[in-house]
Amino acid sequence: MRILLCFTLLLISHFTIFAQAQLPNIEIAPRFLHEEWDARWITHPTATTKDFGVFHFRKTIELAQKPDKCVIHVSGDSRYRLYINGQMVCFGPARSDLMHWNFETIDIAPFLQTGKNSLAAVVWNFGAYRPVPQQSWETAFLLQPNDSAFIALKTDKTWKVLQDPSYSPEMEGIYNMHSYLVSGPGERIDAAKYPWGWENTDFKDDSWSSAKAIWQGMPRTSGTEIKWGLEPRQIPMMESTEVRLGAIRLAEGITLDSSFLQGKKPLTIPANSRVRILFDQKYLTTAYPKLITSGGKDSKITLTYAEALMEEKGYMVKKNRNELENKVIKGYQDIFIPDGGDARLFYPLWFRTYRYVEMIVETKSTPLVISDFYGLFSGYPFVEKGSFSSNDPSLTEIWNTGWRTARLCAGETYYDCPYYEQLQYVGDTRIQALISMYVSGDDRLARKAITDFGNSLNFEGLTQSRYPAATPQMIPTYSLFWVNMLYDFHMHRQDAAFVKQWLTGVTTVLEWFLAKRNPSTGLIENPGYWNFVDWCFDTGVPDLKGGSSVLSLQLAYTLRDAAVLYTAYGDLRHAAHYRTMAAQIIAQVNEQCWSVERKMYADTPAKKSYSQHANILATLVDALPVLDQPALLKRIMTDTGVVEATFYFKFYLFQAMKKTGLGDGYLAQLKPWHEMISIGLTTFAENPEPTRSDCHAWSASPNYDLLATVCGIRPGSAGYTSVWIEPSLGTLQTIQGKAAHPKGMIEMELHRSGASGVQGQINLPPGINGVFVWNKKKIPLIGGTQKISIK
Repeated sequence: MRILLCFTLLLISHFTIFAQAQLPNIEIAPRFLHEEWDARWITHPTATTKDFGVFHFRKTIELAQKPDKCVIHVSGDSRYRLYINGQMVCFGPARSDLMHWNFETIDIAPFLQTGKNSLAAVVWNFGAYRPVPQQSWETAFLLQPNDSAFIALKTDKTWKVLQDPSYSPEMEGIYNMHSYLVSGPGERIDAAKYPWGWENTDFKDDSWSSAKAIWQGMPRTSGTEIKWGLEPRQIPMMESTEVRLGAIRLAEGITLDSSFLQGKKPLTIPANSRVRILFDQKYLTTAYPKLITSGGKDSKITLTYAEALMEEKGYMVKKNRNELENKVIKGYQDIFIPDGGDARLFYPLWFRTYRYVEMIVETKSTPLVISDFYGLFSGYPFVEKGSFSSNDPSLTEIWNTGWRTARLCAGETYYDCPYYEQLQYVGDTRIQALISMYVSGDDRLARKAITDFGNSLNFEGLTQSRYPAATPQMIPTYSLFWVNMLYDFHMHRQDAAFVKQWLTGVTTVLEWFLAKRNPSTGLIENPGYWNFVDWCFDTGVPDLKGGSSVLSLQLAYTLRDAAVLYTAYGDLRHAAHYRTMAAQIIAQVNEQCWSVERKMYADTPAKKSYSQHANILATLVDALPVLDQPALLKRIMTDTGVVEATFYFKFYLFQAMKKTGLGDGYLAQLKPWHEMISIGLTTFAENPEPTRSDCHAWSASPNYDLLATVCGIRPGSAGYTSVWIEPSLGTLQTIQGKAAHPKGMIEMELHRSGASGVQGQINLPPGINGVFVWNKKKIPLIGGTQKISIK
């Protein structure tokens, strides 16, 4: 047992380094991007390929000597893990759609040896239970060597396959949640049926079936009847780092101490016993649990994972996340049935999201030894380069909590939430992409997101609201925000080819909306589908009857951004047309929805409902004179008869405040974020209490605004070729900020001087110029470090 445990820890250490270093698109022979592959997709010869199933594939080869290089391309449907000589070296594919199916490229030479070698893969498909973000054609595996010298490695009928009978889906915990929980099933594993050691070189696979070779591996544009349109992975492998459980909050039927949490002391559970243990990670995480057991034949171990404990009475009532009294745990579950063997490792096929984990162990006639229980954090390998600090330490808590939120909502795609859905929605993703670029400087996941949504464009001209996804969903407002995402990218990165490829899609989205205007009012009334704006409205949709100022102004907002894009890339006809359309819509909203009595915009011409949303958008598009905009924002933030934006749409409120010179009021708007921390949240929630998700991407917006609003760091020109820095310190006396830039880091330290002055220094990357603005006074900036002093 000690030997296997040491091996497991060694594997973790190696895989962490590998996952962080692995790069996509290396060593790919050009023909595999355009021509049919030599390898075929393989599957089981008799098992159903559409339903729930876990399959093991193996091939054994002899090598005269260990090669210096052996590059392969590998993929699977729905997911795979690849092992070389017993060591896991790769997993995927990066989640996408069937017409843009990713493959991973890896050099496996470091894992090969002279003599006998085994290539082994576990491939699974959850069938009807699969996560909504996961598309699938049928269960299959594909491996293609890059060099013909290793052609014997390719997947074909010489590979062996076994359907694993030990797995079944576990759904009871999900059903008990009574919520939209679509991130995939739990897993039930009967260890007595599991082929232990199947991935190792010396495993005997004589009884396994020969694999069935089905479809040729085909790049997306290479032929007809393409089941998986193969494309190279565009993002790095996920981070994989050990995380230990933080505390034992409850133990029934047994006594144990914290040494077990550190892996220093095994836990022995007597025969014929029932034990319940509640573990507290102390912060929310996304991780693959690893449970190592010995003995305990026919015991039952049930693991329940939760973001927070809930009160028994009331739906989703959680209150203080640190408190246990009068609370229960509900959540998805895994069940492991030991077979009595030594060093049995339970390692689920997909990661779990948890702060709390309940372990219930029911033993039979023999005692069970749990050697260790811990997690492997999984997430996109963002590096926190940006930072923010000030004389207010509570803002450091906001920053740290927001960054954890952003990290847990980023994997092979961005997630709206890591627990319930793991779906990449445009509304969340626009905010996430900005955070990624400001804090990490890594834009690869943002590029993938823009590409994913562009790939989802349908025959009508709309993007899907969430993508990739197994079930279509249309939120027209999110198609508009996809265009705004392109505008954001244009402002923060210099990559004309990337942006220009999507301009045709931009046109289809805008023309779809323009065609939905009511000819008599010129307003968008009810364009169809789900016109989600914010959860403060019933079903998320504002009043649309008679024409919606909210939807119409959002269209104008996007038309203006689109006009900038078309101008930048030489399409002056479309640019002029969309500027004209935006002006028309704004004029019609002014005529029909402005309330002289309330001095604000109504949601419809009937002037019976009023929201912050219409007035925020009106400010962003300059629907009223610039000098009148600050007063409008102040009115909608104090008028209790106005529907208030929730965490999601406050992002746009903050942009309007910044635009109108009200940025100094931003910090006061963070009260809801401070309140979340005060009741024990370690990530920011989807909505004000009571909330479903305790970790929701759109609520991480402070990590953008602390840099873009408080520090005031923004692009001064397209492509971030210059910088505009206009801080809004509010009540703060000192700030220190670092924001990532394509050319390096933007660093600043400022402190107030006297009644209205400021002093400090700013460092810009070499070759980047800009402007510093304070109380309408401007100082030119150049690359390098410069002192700031304004009285």
